[in-house]
Amino acid sequence: MRILQLNNETKNNILEDLLKRSPNSYGEYESRVAAIIEEVRNNGDQAIFSFTKQFDGADINAENIVVTKEEIEEAYETVDPTLLAVIRKALVNIREYHEKQRQHSWFDSKDNGIILGQKITPLQRVGVYVPGGKAVYPSSVLMNVLPAKVAGVDEIIMMTPPGKDGKICASTLVAATEAGVDRIYKVGGAQAIAALAFGTASVPKVDKIVGPGNIYVALAKKAVFGHVSIDSIAGPSEILVLADESANPRFVAADLLSQAEHDEMASAILVTTSRTLAEEVSKEVDRFVEVLSRKEIIQKSLDNYGYILVADTEQDAIDTANDIASEHLEIVMNDPFTVMTKIRNAGAIFLGTYSSEPLGDYFAGPNHVLPTNGTAKFFSALSVDDFIKKSSIISYSREALEPIYKDIVQFAECEQLTAHANSIRVRFED
Repeated sequence: MRILQLNNETKNNILEDLLKRSPNSYGEYESRVAAIIEEVRNNGDQAIFSFTKQFDGADINAENIVVTKEEIEEAYETVDPTLLAVIRKALVNIREYHEKQRQHSWFDSKDNGIILGQKITPLQRVGVYVPGGKAVYPSSVLMNVLPAKVAGVDEIIMMTPPGKDGKICASTLVAATEAGVDRIYKVGGAQAIAALAFGTASVPKVDKIVGPGNIYVALAKKAVFGHVSIDSIAGPSEILVLADESANPRFVAADLLSQAEHDEMASAILVTTSRTLAEEVSKEVDRFVEVLSRKEIIQKSLDNYGYILVADTEQDAIDTANDIASEHLEIVMNDPFTVMTKIRNAGAIFLGTYSSEPLGDYFAGPNHVLPTNGTAKFFSALSVDDFIKKSSIISYSREALEPIYKDIVQFAECEQLTAHANSIRVRFED
């Protein structure tokens, strides 16, 4: 990996480089995605059947678009029992973590007849997109479905692309069933997002779409936002490791590569105050790349978006981490908890030598659906909050309104909204 001395110039160049990976930078694909969405909106089922044949090579129709009970039973027979046991263990951890995020309706009443409050209502129907094709992501199923289940969503619809044989990966089906998905559809890509957003004869319209996907899925979610809600526009994966001389270079190198293997556009960055550690990590990275199965993807990722930055001070390193606002942030330093208190911007924070990023991807419990491309400055991890609505509650008695009704009238008339003023004044006519 390239080693650079950290200064304002190198930091700004890296920030500019990373932003090029954002889905907002892929305007060339937008017209294709818009055409697919419009076709699905106009022609419904026939469009999604046609696109599934074109892009996935599968013959899908109204009779086989929904995964059957028999297909799910077959998946359970196919999946390795030890993997099923792991899925169930992870499910418990993820559910328990998200149960702590639950919110409840509240009401505050006063003696003069004022009642104010907030009513919490789960969304009625949610669509979860799960990537398919060569990729297999049962962990993504758990992370997207369980917060919705904990929130109390009435119906969860899952969309995932089929193989050419019209089948869905067994581990994906098992994870979806264990998590509590209500219906699974064999549709992927932008056409799946359009079907969820507008509905077809076979696919019901949902209130919100969550889940990661390729550039077509990301741009489709962006395009339908407003017709439905979405979680976020996911960009390529990224990791930033903050480390000092106490860090194990082999561990740090392994953690950087855990994200570089995702995608040629994934980002892996080490920021350290130790030149010695920087050089040792670079050597360890080279050794790992030679033996890992996805070496070509990893190498391209590192060539494009891999950096080791040597900072003069710990504060410079922390400031850089906050400016980059990485999806995953590992703090491998003498006092990681103190450093953590100085972090403003990160999707998920991993503290200490044995808290490697894949622990969060699969098992610990916190959600692995995280903000990317610097959006951790204003977005959060997927949570139960993403699957609820909050309605304000207001109730005033005459006794409570009378002392302040002239104040409201004055405010309304200041804004020249006489009907607003009248709505209050009429209640106190002689």
